[in-house]
Amino acid sequence: MLKTIERYRMNSKEMISNKKSTEEDIQQWKQDTDLMSKKIDSLEDSKRKLMGENLESCSVEELHELESRLEQSIRKVRGRKSHLLEEQVVHLKERERVLLEENALLQKQGRHATFSLWKEPVLCLNTSMEVVPQCDEYRDVETELYVGWPGRGRTQQLMKG
Repeated sequence: MLKTIERYRMNSKEMISNKKSTEEDIQQWKQDTDLMSKKIDSLEDSKRKLMGENLESCSVEELHELESRLEQSIRKVRGRKSHLLEEQVVHLKERERVLLEENALLQKQGRHATFSLWKEPVLCLNTSMEVVPQCDEYRDVETELYVGWPGRGRTQQLMKG
């Protein structure tokens, strides 16, 4: 029986201490909430000033401070922009270098290919469908323009003359 009474007293003390700690926690939360609310109001006021609103209520010192903060922000933005543009220029110069190298390689390959075409024998099919080293059929091509039936006018004039 004594043990039961003792347990009851212990539990009731814990309940009282828990109740006190809960009340202390609530008080702390209220203080934190008030502090955060003041901080939010201060930040909103600062934002309005930076946006150019309600400046008539500012003192000369506040206006000078605001001006210096804006100038500092502008310098920071310009520096970042300059840095990004420099990175882009470096990237584009690298790309230009790669493209110039590729262009030079392609030009070299093109010259090599044209030289090899002149050196290699040309294979053609003759009238009997046999592969021959060169096509003599296409070397004696008449490139002049004349009007008339093919094979009559020009060749007959050449034979008469």
